Amino acid sequence: MATGAQNAAIAAVAVEAETAAKLRALETQLAALGSLMVAYSGGVDSAFLAGTAHRVLGERMLAVLADSPSLARRDMEQAVAFAQSLGMPLRVVNTEELDRPEYARNDANRCFHCKDELFGTMEALGTKLGFSQIAYGMNLDDRGDYRPGQRAAQQHAVLAPLAEAGLTKAEIRTLARAAGYPLWDRPAAPCLSSRVEYGRTVTREVLEQVEKSEDSLRRLGFREFRVRHHGELARVEIARGEMQRALTLETLDALTAELKAAGFQYVTLDCAGFRSGSLNELLPVELLVRRGT
Repeated sequence: MATGAQNAAIAAVAVEAETAAKLRALETQLAALGSLMVAYSGGVDSAFLAGTAHRVLGERMLAVLADSPSLARRDMEQAVAFAQSLGMPLRVVNTEELDRPEYARNDANRCFHCKDELFGTMEALGTKLGFSQIAYGMNLDDRGDYRPGQRAAQQHAVLAPLAEAGLTKAEIRTLARAAGYPLWDRPAAPCLSSRVEYGRTVTREVLEQVEKSEDSLRRLGFREFRVRHHGELARVEIARGEMQRALTLETLDALTAELKAAGFQYVTLDCAGFRSGSLNELLPVELLVRRGT
């Protein structure tokens, strides 16, 4: 009879085999496309997709990085550095979603207008360069979240190869680590606009305020966090595993001073800690059940 340790080892092998099979399915899917543009942000999902597409398709793929005020400069630099480390074809394009009133007003469909701008820009670029297919880094787990950008992807016929291969976020991180990608465990870094409470107009000044504040937390040694913009109030979310280090008078004073220097009048530490998409908690239930459709 197998011991508990043996059962755990058998389960681990099965998971690894299943993940490897999903990777092969992804590679087969990409090879069949012949050529591909990948919407690339430098996050683990889009980076793994772009890296795999480059390995399979070589110069017949192109990573497209959208540069706008909602992309933190640090994320921009890391995305470019990763692409260069692989010798991956990269095109940086400027997107103008902030100039769209429907985006700037920042309602629950903001992400739709962002992705609509991105995919429209990529379609024009693809026509010019001879690429007919576009893909983005949606994974299987994303299908259960509220993401209006998925609706934009559907309208532009953008492919989601990671989700189609059945790859979860955890599996993508595992495969990225196996591939030697240093970003395999990088915390998720959605756009800066995602920090702004719904209904508050997104402006360049607001985004700069958020970026400056989050840079300050990073300098203070925190790794996983968000600074949520509520007008004069900054609501700081820090991962529960790092929370104890934040709860000293010295750290709280430093954090408060940095965020007030960034332009906030009040600074509060969210006792619930960091959680992705916390601003969605206030959205109506009937909107959330529709997800991204």
